[in-house]
Amino acid sequence: MDPSTALFNQLKAAEPFFLLAGPNVIESEEHIMRMAKHIKSISTKVGLPLVFKSSFDKANRTSSKSFRGPGMVEGLKILEKVKIAYDIPIVTDVHETVQCEEVGKVADIIQIPAFLCRQVMVNSAEKVRLAGNPNVMRVSIFCWTGVTISLWLVDDLIVDPRNLEWMREANCPVVADVTHSLQQPAGKKLDGGGVASGGLRELIPCIARTAIAVGVDGVFMEVHDDPLNAPVDGPTQWPLRNLEELLEELVAIAEKLMLKKLKFRLNVPTPYVFMLRFLKAAQSDTKLEHLAFYLIELSLVQYEALKFKPSLLCASAIYVARCTLQMRYTSYIRC
Repeated sequence: MDPSTALFNQLKAAEPFFLLAGPNVIESEEHIMRMAKHIKSISTKVGLPLVFKSSFDKANRTSSKSFRGPGMVEGLKILEKVKIAYDIPIVTDVHETVQCEEVGKVADIIQIPAFLCRQVMVNSAEKVRLAGNPNVMRVSIFCWTGVTISLWLVDDLIVDPRNLEWMREANCPVVADVTHSLQQPAGKKLDGGGVASGGLRELIPCIARTAIAVGVDGVFMEVHDDPLNAPVDGPTQWPLRNLEELLEELVAIAEKLMLKKLKFRLNVPTPYVFMLRFLKAAQSDTKLEHLAFYLIELSLVQYEALKFKPSLLCASAIYVARCTLQMRYTSYIRC
């Protein structure tokens, strides 16, 4: 199995979801290495598979004076260093078809920029498959429909979570872009010339929660350690210092939905709660405690035991343990 297919299968099977994250554009080698180190540390702690994202060229700029990055040659060298140093896959975008071959030598996933995708995308996944690549993921900015362009003409982007459901018809992993979803057209003038896109950074958690609640396979977000001074798309980059907190919340939402689907009730006491109280009442010693816990753990893997209440299982386990150890009750205490 080739590496790209292996990665695709790994991400497709990720639970509760995978993460594509990194700064919008490569500002310097030092900055990108530092960001990769921190983001990987956070994603590993939270338990999410990570694909590191950054662009070598922001070619789709409104102004010719806007910051674009180091370019393809230098940018790919930096991304390759990140890939080797931190052992993480890379996703970056292309702007011309002739770039795909060189970019593909470094990047594990090639991204088609959002500005090139604001059109009807119903058959896009099938086009890629017919070209010979079955490993297709669709990154949604929540509005890949026939009305996307007209929505942008009113200087705003309408976030429509229905598209997350519709995109599943393409039979490929669905990824929610929770930062570009809040981008607003360029209009802010910068010192020295040029203009910058606006955005609603404060609503990124809202959009992310919506995506997780609807059900996505992955989350795409641009992250920066100082978004207020980022040269590109600062208003829609999530602060690095708040990344762990947000990811932990999203994982909790996803896990809660999974438990609900499995009809697992968290508010039902487990045998462990009763075991502690019953052992105290039984004036247990170490041997009794170990044997009782061993017996109750045996019941957890027996399907037939599900019909009994946890309190009854614990009382039975302690009784069997006392009989096995030939212990007698000498007195009772309140617990």
